[in-house]
Amino acid sequence: MKEEKITLIEPKTKLFHVDFRELWQYRDLFMIFVKRNIITQYKQTILGPLWFFVQPLMTTFMYMVVFGGIAKISTDGLPQALFYLSGILMWHYFSDCLTKTSSTFLDNQAIFGKVYFPRLVVPLATVVSNLVKMGIQLLMFLAVYILYIVKGVHICPNIYLLLFPVLIVILAGLALGFGIIISSMTTKYRDLTILFSFFVQLWMYGTPVIYPLSTITNEKLRLVMQLNPVTSIIETFKFGALGVGTFSWGALLYSFCFMLVVLGLGIVVFNKVQRSFMDTV
Repeated sequence: MKEEKITLIEPKTKLFHVDFRELWQYRDLFMIFVKRNIITQYKQTILGPLWFFVQPLMTTFMYMVVFGGIAKISTDGLPQALFYLSGILMWHYFSDCLTKTSSTFLDNQAIFGKVYFPRLVVPLATVVSNLVKMGIQLLMFLAVYILYIVKGVHICPNIYLLLFPVLIVILAGLALGFGIIISSMTTKYRDLTILFSFFVQLWMYGTPVIYPLSTITNEKLRLVMQLNPVTSIIETFKFGALGVGTFSWGALLYSFCFMLVVLGLGIVVFNKVQRSFMDTV
């Protein structure tokens, strides 16, 4: 007689709990969600995957005209296109992960209500699928980078560029933590979605994406800027890749610890809400 495998689904009693073994068992579903996010993002569009290049290029051009040409904001002596692209590369990955994970429950309520699987698979797939988009945009950044080097522009990359994978992990953790917290709250308070999208836009202007941190001379304002956990990440990337900006091990450690706290809190809130969100969504 053939043995039948029985899957036992038990309620999670601990709020701070991530069943990595269960997540691994659903790795095929995870990959399906990753492919879905990549394919459907620009499906039925004229340019299709070219939007991965067009979007950052158009944003960079706008920044060059408005902030570089009209506002005359310093770029620490670097070419404006290279400076803005470096900030856009990091910020877009963070903001894309943040906004998409923040709507996890609302966007997937239909499938959540029909079949069981670890709900954390969905936001994790969002974080990973956005890595593909970032990888494509990174190639574009490298092309512009090499172009300016060939032109003779003085650019000084250094060993701190090797921290790039660490920076991506911290950004992903921050986006995942904040995203699942907001997603859990919007199951009951829908207007938080509108408020959060506005907050993300303000957050960008509070992060040295379009200006270097060195231009902030007011000590109190500079301190507030440094409390932003994304600040040290973008500044570290610019310092390592371009040789300008500010770098501090203490600031980077602060961002890493901040990420751990937010991610831990997000897991707790997410686990609590997922038990009964179908009753309120």
